[in-house]
Amino acid sequence: MEKFIELLTYTIPAIVTGAVAYYFFMNHTDFEQQRLKLSLLKENQKAALPIKLQAYERMTLYLERINPSKLLLRITSINNDKEAYVLSLINTIEQEFEHNLSQQIYISEKCWSIIITSKNATIQLIKQTELNEDVKTAQDLREAVLKKMLENTPPSTTALAFIKDEVKSII
Repeated sequence: MEKFIELLTYTIPAIVTGAVAYYFFMNHTDFEQQRLKLSLLKENQKAALPIKLQAYERMTLYLERINPSKLLLRITSINNDKEAYVLSLINTIEQEFEHNLSQQIYISEKCWSIIITSKNATIQLIKQTELNEDVKTAQDLREAVLKKMLENTPPSTTALAFIKDEVKSII
C-alpha cells in the first residue's frame, strides 16, 4: 500500500503538470491559428480591394453610359425609324450589360440588383415613350425621352448614388 501511495505522489503532480502544459499548448496553437487566419484575411482583402474598386468603376461607367440623356446623344437614328431606334437603344443597353456581367462577383448582391433594376427601368422608360401616340419618329422619341429626363431623375442616377455610398463604406 505504501508503494501505491508513493506512486500516486509522483504520478498525480506529473498528470496535473502534463494537463496544464497540454491546455496552454492548445490555447497557444489556437491563438496562432487565429492570428494566421486574420493575417491571411487582411492580405486577401488588400489584394481584392483594387479588383473590387475596378468592378465598381466599370459599373459606374455602365450606368453613366445608359443614362438616357447620354445614351440618346451617343446613339443616333440612321433613318429616323422609331421602332428601329428603340431596338438599337435597347440592344446597346443589353450589350453593355452583358459585357459587364462578370463584375457581379466583385460587388454586393444588393448593388447588383439595383444596377439591374436601373437597367430595366431605363429600358422600360424608352419603351413607354415609344408607345406615346405623339411620338412618330426617332427624333420625336429622343425629344420625348429628354423631356422626361428634365422632369424626373434618370434611373441610373439612383444606382450611381448607391454605388458611391457602397464604395465609401468599403474604403
